[in-house]
Amino acid sequence: MSEIISKTCRRFPSLGQSGKSARIERLIESGAWTDAALALIDLELPQWQLRRVAYDQGEWYCALSRQRELPDWLDQSIEARHADLSLAILSAFIEAQRASAHSPRTSVPAVTRDVNPLYEPVCSDNFA
Repeated sequence: MSEIISKTCRRFPSLGQSGKSARIERLIESGAWTDAALALIDLELPQWQLRRVAYDQGEWYCALSRQRELPDWLDQSIEARHADLSLAILSAFIEAQRASAHSPRTSVPAVTRDVNPLYEPVCSDNFA
């Protein structure tokens, strides 16, 4: 758990979230892995919520979602599975972090600033 936190978490050691960070450390020390994984999602990915946890044929299925109120078929949730519940939640957490890192932060598409050196703007209006 400590290795995952050190490699993937940006907000964990932050001063503004010291209460949540201390809670996660206490949960890890006591061996409460599932609670620690859920607290880590709350700290690192506040826009993501646990949508579904299910156990089927020896595996835990975990789904995280940004919009829990949407029907399943409309939601773009992150799903993970593992034989251990806490590892299923952590796997979904890591996948949600990857998805968040690759998604654009604004609703407006970004424009590249690489300008071709041979490019010159030309005015094509007829002012005569």
